[in-house]
Amino acid sequence: MAQRRAPSSYSRSSLLGPTPPASGRSSPYNYEPTGQRFADDLEGQNDEALEGLSAKVKLLKDITVGIGNEVRESTKQLSEMNDAFAETGSILSGTFRRMNNMAARQGCRWLWYIVFLVIVFWFFLVVWWFRR
Repeated sequence: MAQRRAPSSYSRSSLLGPTPPASGRSSPYNYEPTGQRFADDLEGQNDEALEGLSAKVKLLKDITVGIGNEVRESTKQLSEMNDAFAETGSILSGTFRRMNNMAARQGCRWLWYIVFLVIVFWFFLVVWWFRR
């Protein structure tokens, strides 16, 4: 029968070094949580994380304040535009009303003036087109 070979001097630990701890750390140091130093390290890590979170919260607060200011300014601008459009609409409606009153008083004569102007404009446009 086949003889088993004796373990060679090339074992895993001699080739790769010591096995890392089971905590998943990739540190080459053998770190064992012991006593006050471990608590100080954890507290330092917590303080760093807290500072990072505080900075992120401040950034989010600044962004939301900026968004709020932009919304207020946009609302104000839209309100002003609405007022301007309402004023323009009232001016146009008054002009249209006066034009209808004038047309009713003058009869149908103004329509012939408009037709004449359209024909003259069309004639100049055709002449200009062929002279290019």
